[in-house]
Amino acid sequence: MLHGDLIELVPVTPAHVPELRRILRTPEVHLRWGDADAEPGWPLGDPEVTCFTVLVDERVRGMIQYGEEEDPGYRHASIDIFLDPAIHGRGIGRDAVRTVARHLIRDRGHHRLVIDPAADNDAAIKCYASVGFRPVGVMRHYERDHDGNGWHDGLLMDLLAGELG
Repeated sequence: MLHGDLIELVPVTPAHVPELRRILRTPEVHLRWGDADAEPGWPLGDPEVTCFTVLVDERVRGMIQYGEEEDPGYRHASIDIFLDPAIHGRGIGRDAVRTVARHLIRDRGHHRLVIDPAADNDAAIKCYASVGFRPVGVMRHYERDHDGNGWHDGLLMDLLAGELG
């Protein structure tokens, strides 16, 4: 369990999954995450990522996950997050990202973190910048649109350990 100022992060359990699936199906989240919940067993059982449920006042309000590159020559971690639109704009995302970033740097020993929002996701970019992430570059046609009919650009952002805000 990780504690922030506004949130608690707990490992995802089967009891969290129905509410996480509901949040993924909201139009705002579905636009960015697509049909991630259609994957069998989602979000449990993927050994490549560590998933936490974002709790606010003991209620499931989203999920944050990280993956780690273990090759010593490239060691770093990446972060992804989604939150219930009902709590957007309250600093919950900033607190969750900062809490995971702190864990990855202090507890897991990473010197560099990356995050890659859609290049047009101004709210996410502003959130990540407030934690200390900086734009590195635009990845053109980086990922499929949620409807699968096109591509959109991603903004690669990174944070070095000494830059955590």
